[in-house]
Amino acid sequence: QVQLVESGGGFMQAGGSLRLSCVASGGTFSNLVVGWFRQGPGKEREFVAGISWGGGKIEYADSVKDRFSISRVNAKSTAHLQMNSLKPEDTAVYYCAADMVIRHRTVPQNPKDYTYWGQGTQVTVSS
Repeated sequence: QVQLVESGGGFMQAGGSLRLSCVASGGTFSNLVVGWFRQGPGKEREFVAGISWGGGKIEYADSVKDRFSISRVNAKSTAHLQMNSLKPEDTAVYYCAADMVIRHRTVPQNPKDYTYWGQGTQVTVSS
């Protein structure tokens, strides 16, 4: 059973940066596609970014493209989400998610396509 633990959330002023980390255990990390999702107050969970097992395929939501960057280090079973130029609308609980790479030809963007989820980390951006 794969377990995911996020860290790195916090409070930041608009224009600042935060780096989220997701550490996996209980499985072979290189067998997993990884995604970051977020859920703001009163909103549905939405896709933010995703990365294939080797990092060759990366997808971003239009709202974060050119501001956020996803990466992974398989040797450390860790994925990161670097968030720059933060905006108040980025305020949300951010979740790391993973699924077996053999189930997907591309990086999935639907939360229903991910089996494993972390507990989430709060990101609050003030104006």
